[in-house]
Amino acid sequence: MTTVKFFHKDGKLNGFEIKGHALFSDFGSDIVCSAISSASIMAANTVTEVIRDEAQVKSDEGFLSLVIENPSDKSVCVIEGFKIHMNQFSEQYPQNIRILNGGN
Repeated sequence: MTTVKFFHKDGKLNGFEIKGHALFSDFGSDIVCSAISSASIMAANTVTEVIRDEAQVKSDEGFLSLVIENPSDKSVCVIEGFKIHMNQFSEQYPQNIRILNGGN
C-alpha cells in the first residue's frame, strides 16, 4: 500500500511524503503506482522549477518527500490540488492508497 502524508505549517499545507508501492499489479506494470508517482513528481517540479520556491526534496525507490519551509500561496495551491487528486484517487483504490494528515 502507498501512504501519502501531508504536512502543515501555520495552518497551511507545506509538503507531502509518499512511501511504499500501491501493490495493484506487478512491479513495473502497476498503473496505480505510476499515477501516484507521476502526479507527485509533477507537483514537486511545479513547486521547485516553475514557482521556484525553495524546498527540500528527497526521493528513492518507493519514496518521495517535498517540504517547503516558507511556501508561497502558489505552492500551497499546488499541494492542495495534489491532495484533492490523491484523496479522489484513494476513493477509487482504497486498498492501495492511504492518506494521512500530519504536522510539521
